[in-house]
Amino acid sequence: MNTSQNPDELPTNNDVKAAAGKPTAPAKLSRLAGLGVYGFDSAEPVILASLITEDPLLLIGPSGTGKTYLLNTLSEALGLNHRHYNASLISFDDLVGFPYPDEEKASVKFLPTPATVWGAESVLVDEISRCKPEHQNRLFSLVHERRIQGIPLEKLRYRWAAMNPCSSDQGSIEDYAGSEALDPALADRFSLFVKAADWGELTDAERRLIAEPSGEGRVANDGGCLRNEIELWRKEFLERVENCPQPILSYVTTAISAMDTGGIRISPRRSRLMARSLLAATIAAGKISEAVFRLILDASLPHQCWGVSVKRETVVAAHRVAWASAQPDSPGIWLHSFMAEKNLARKLAILVEKCDSTDSGTQAVAELLASEPPERAAAFAFVTYPAAVGGKLPIGAEGVNDLGKAAAPYLTAIGKISWDEPITVMTGTQAFIAVSSGMGMQKKITKHPDLVRYAAVLNSLEGGRAERAKQFFNGCLTQECQVANPTELESEMDQCVEYLKKRGVI
Repeated sequence: MNTSQNPDELPTNNDVKAAAGKPTAPAKLSRLAGLGVYGFDSAEPVILASLITEDPLLLIGPSGTGKTYLLNTLSEALGLNHRHYNASLISFDDLVGFPYPDEEKASVKFLPTPATVWGAESVLVDEISRCKPEHQNRLFSLVHERRIQGIPLEKLRYRWAAMNPCSSDQGSIEDYAGSEALDPALADRFSLFVKAADWGELTDAERRLIAEPSGEGRVANDGGCLRNEIELWRKEFLERVENCPQPILSYVTTAISAMDTGGIRISPRRSRLMARSLLAATIAAGKISEAVFRLILDASLPHQCWGVSVKRETVVAAHRVAWASAQPDSPGIWLHSFMAEKNLARKLAILVEKCDSTDSGTQAVAELLASEPPERAAAFAFVTYPAAVGGKLPIGAEGVNDLGKAAAPYLTAIGKISWDEPITVMTGTQAFIAVSSGMGMQKKITKHPDLVRYAAVLNSLEGGRAERAKQFFNGCLTQECQVANPTELESEMDQCVEYLKKRGVI
């Protein structure tokens, strides 16, 4: 397999469908199928990347989907000294053995058994989401540092885990009430996450192969092919990791920034894990591929471990702009700056001054509306739609239509707002004063919290700017779209309008 090309060269991949929709794997690989593991072909680049980096891997899926079988099979094929623990049943003694003092009675040693973790090269923690909290804390150092009780596990290379969907993220008829959300700190120590395919997601060929009775108890043996490939790829990875190709670093930083803007937080630590995985995946694939990049991005999101669903359109938008930023010679490089910029007025300036075609302008608008928080997307559409309708923005008809749909509820602001008024319970003294003053036993008058905050902004404005802000915030009230910082957002909206005026657009 050829991996001798310039590591900074990034061949253009025209597989737009794969990048825009559901992640699609590159040409199917047969390594896992050759080991008797079926249903994981689409995730094979992700699994290979984890074997090359030796960073922790977590499999998620319903019972019986082959998670444990896959990981145990990999240990056989790679010839590893393997340990398989069930986290729901494990005790700490199972991991370390029985403690005993050394001859000088100055320290404690552990009596190893064939089941203890000492000497293991790979460890599978099954049912990790059913693990007791105190054991999760002990597993933390095992997953993150390859340590137990502060003692390094010198031979340990692979740390794997498997879990059912956590109880807050279930859409099947099976009950996984005992499968709890992982602690986010523990989940964030895993580098990659692979979703195991259920029966309905398998092809007919995969179903027949899985049902084949002769596969039960079969020992994985491919003649050492996978082990030899991993050793070669691992050697290349260690040589190149000290000088990671710039396209990979650009992709990672841009994708994470874009997702952060869209409300999907990715920890700074994860940026390094993602870059390592992308480098390993490109080494295994023999080239930098857009489809593989999208697979690694999807597999790097830990949110499913604690039952949180991320907005797919935000991830797609982040991938698009990150992929464009990773190609220095791409005509759409301005999209990187557009999506990375947080200020709406500066975004608008980039769109107007840097956009190279109405098609890319339309794409930029679509990605902004998908990735920005609702109130910021609405604000951008609200102030730019009049210019778009007049043909003054470098976007096509579809982009104008997208802005119109987003702006319409705020341009008309038809609707009503309501809120509950809690009844005031008066003490005897308060009631006496109220009756004496003619107030009677009445409800305490309360104010809508958003209305109060918006009014505070409007009180400081005058003229057309005040009318424009009033219209927008009225729309926010009727649409129940909360604005976290109305002063800041109104200022950015005004900057957009002033920019368009200076350009002679409005």
